[in-house]
Amino acid sequence: MRTAGILTNIALVALAGDVLSADAPRTTYGFGTTPTEAELARFFAPLPDGRGLPPGSGSVLEGKSVYQQQCASCHGENLQGGSGDRLIGGRGSLVNDDPKKPPVKTVESYWPYATTLFDYVKRAMPLTAPDSLTNDQVYAVTAYILEQAKIVPQDAIMNARTLANVRMPNRDGFVPDRRPERFPPAAHSPHQSVAIPPAAK
Repeated sequence: MRTAGILTNIALVALAGDVLSADAPRTTYGFGTTPTEAELARFFAPLPDGRGLPPGSGSVLEGKSVYQQQCASCHGENLQGGSGDRLIGGRGSLVNDDPKKPPVKTVESYWPYATTLFDYVKRAMPLTAPDSLTNDQVYAVTAYILEQAKIVPQDAIMNARTLANVRMPNRDGFVPDRRPERFPPAAHSPHQSVAIPPAAK
């Protein structure tokens, strides 16, 4: 009984602390605003297994149209590159013994997860208007790039489920870094001296 009473008291103190902290004034720095729910809904962070991908879908044929209109001027009509990076080819070039043959890093040869392609296109492309493509358009152009790289078939439809199931050619080309993290505790970080002070009230 005594143990139960102690645990109950601890729980009540913790709950009271949460209530008090919710009413406590927030530290501000004199710029920015609190994002609205609608603004937050536009942001996502997809994981390799598809968690975090938004709803939507797109086909290879739809993606070809999007690519021609939004991507080809930088990445080339045949995804061969131009002012923008080459997107396909390069398989088998990452590891070789010939110093005259540098690795060709493309979506096809280097990237380990297809969900990264969606994430990058959605956030950063096209260069002149990032985040302007709809989710359906991004799924479609992702499908087209993967099809041109001979990773998915011509009739592929990409969505949150099917994209996560795509196995990229270089999936096993990365190895975990087993070295231990050796960062100093935050209180001893050299960056403490450059912290931004709260705005004056």
